[in-house]
Amino acid sequence: MSASAFLAVALLHLMAAISPGPSVLMAARIGVTEGFRSGVAVAVGIGIGGVFWACAALFGLALLFEYAPMLLTALKIIGGVFLLYMAYTLWKSADEPLARTIDGTAPRSLTSAFMLGLVTQVSNPKPAILFAAIFIGTVPATAGWGTYAALLCVVFFNEVMWNTLVSRIFSMQKTRATYLNLKGWIDRAFGGLLGLLGIKIAIT
Repeated sequence: MSASAFLAVALLHLMAAISPGPSVLMAARIGVTEGFRSGVAVAVGIGIGGVFWACAALFGLALLFEYAPMLLTALKIIGGVFLLYMAYTLWKSADEPLARTIDGTAPRSLTSAFMLGLVTQVSNPKPAILFAAIFIGTVPATAGWGTYAALLCVVFFNEVMWNTLVSRIFSMQKTRATYLNLKGWIDRAFGGLLGLLGIKIAIT
């Protein structure tokens, strides 16, 4: 695989990672409510989820979706229902005060934050199709395991880097102060966006 083709894959995926979606929204939400450390854990979970779907594309799950579309439909519905559940939870708790510990952070373990990022990313099967489209056009059939490993590293790096940046921006003191003042409205906005994304994933 040529260096230019590898760079093309890296840039295409970075653009995909930057585009708004459930994972970016979750990174922003955790950053603003629970701070940067939890946001980084979420970002790492999102990165592992991205690697999962990249592996699926590289090793044939996208082809399976093509020949067994009901499987893709089932996964999309499950993922959509999960995001709708998250949206409902946010909307329902919008007017509740934010739970805080003595040091000012929300009471969620880093493991829990990591799992939230992972499940949010894995609940959306569309990246498998996206990765397949990118890889088919750029990764030669003769590519070896070293190339595959390097591509997966790029996927992980892009996802973690971008979502960590999003979390950092939303974890800044001014951003968090604004959130606390407008918690009800912002939580409903987050919940509404997650709900719309859940419906979009389920029906498209």
